[in-house]
Amino acid sequence: MISLYFYSIVPDFNMNIDLTTLLLSVLLALAIGGLVLVRSRTPVPASSSDFQALQLRLQAYERLVLLAERIALPHLISRLNTPSATADEMKALLIETIKQEFDYNSTQQLYVSATAWEAVRNLKEQNILLINQVAASLGWQATGAMLNKKLLELMLAQQDKPLDDVVKAVLNEEAKRLMR
Repeated sequence: MISLYFYSIVPDFNMNIDLTTLLLSVLLALAIGGLVLVRSRTPVPASSSDFQALQLRLQAYERLVLLAERIALPHLISRLNTPSATADEMKALLIETIKQEFDYNSTQQLYVSATAWEAVRNLKEQNILLINQVAASLGWQATGAMLNKKLLELMLAQQDKPLDDVVKAVLNEEAKRLMR
């Protein structure tokens, strides 16, 4: 019956092909067609270079989160507290450390969004501005301890979330988006 059907469709069909060979050929064609269909629906695994690029980007976000943590004023002050320093010396030390930390991580801007980099840059600028303003408000005989105390008081008195926390939240959200 199958032979007659194929014979009517393809006139040159050899009637000597046995039914088993024909069925195996059809099954093989269906299997190959099914594999092609499944393969077209399966996501292509990321190439090695895509994976490496993702790793670099995630490491950049990680380093920038660490930078935001390191230049957050409370952490910076606790790390650099020098009781014998004058307010001007302490101001210079705080600002120089912020600039060094930022410069050390400046290449990370290649791997993160413009928004993320701008947030980190704004944190640096805001901290430097705050240090300068507080130092200028103190008398000429002010000590480093007085400057640190005033900076910490201002940070504690903030009603809003500290800027370093906002920056870290931006960086965390972007990194999580990359991992999805």
